[in-house]
This record gives sequence, structure tokens and C-alpha cells, in this order.
Amino acid sequence: MKEEYMALIAYQKVNKEAGNEWFTIESNKTGTRWTGKVWYVHDLLKYEFDLEFELPVAYPGVAPELALPELDGKTEKMYRGGKICLDSHFRPLWARNVPHFGIAHAMALGMGPWLAVEIPDLIAKGKLKYEGGGEGKSEAKSEAVALN
Repeated sequence: MKEEYMALIAYQKVNKEAGNEWFTIESNKTGTRWTGKVWYVHDLLKYEFDLEFELPVAYPGVAPELALPELDGKTEKMYRGGKICLDSHFRPLWARNVPHFGIAHAMALGMGPWLAVEIPDLIAKGKLKYEGGGEGKSEAKSEAVALN
């Protein structure tokens, strides 16, 4: 778990220095369950979502299943419970890099690209609506509401 935290801290430091911080994350005491927030800025509006996942028993041989529960059922690229689909692109990459990949890689190479593709698409389709004050400033805290 120490290695995971060190990698996450280093990744967050690089992102923060580049002005590209986009998630927070923490684990339970045993390091098996992780929770946090991810956000995506679209048209200068910040959309924020809860993140959760558990490390599989076979970890690091198997990638964690990252979930955004509030988006459950809103896109075809998601499984029950809000688990994002990483099968075709990320899982083969993970398999080729076992045991070198960890949670920071899952966030950078799995969650990041998924958000970049799916959030603008959900907004364009009207399945996600911005709700929050902030007059369109990206630094304003907001919430995104998934519409049926």
C-alpha cells in the first residue's frame, strides 16, 4: 500500500504543478476499498462525481473496476453499479504491464481517458446536466446531475 500511495502522490504532484488536478482518492485502513472524487471541466463548467472501487483479490494481476455510481446506466460504456468499461483499451495494456501497473495507472490510463470521451458525450446527449453556481468558472464547485 505504501508503493500505491507514493505513486499516487507523485502523480498528483505532477498534475497539480501542471494545473491539471482532476481527482482525489483515499483508502480504508486495509487498502482494499478506495473512495474519492473525480471531476471533468467541460465548457468551463466543473462536473464532479463520486469514485469508488475495491481492489480485486488477484490484484495487481487484475485491474481494479473503477466505478462512478451516480452515472450508472447513463452510457453503454458502463456496467451495472456504475463500473466504467475498460475492457477493450485499458485491460490489455494492464495485462501486458503486470505487476508494474497500480492505481495511479488505472486513474491516468483508464479513468482519465474515459472521462474525456464519455462526459462530453453525455452532456451532448442531454443525459448529464450542470447544476451549481459559479457562473461558468471552472474553479467553482458544482455537481452534475444524471438525467434519465
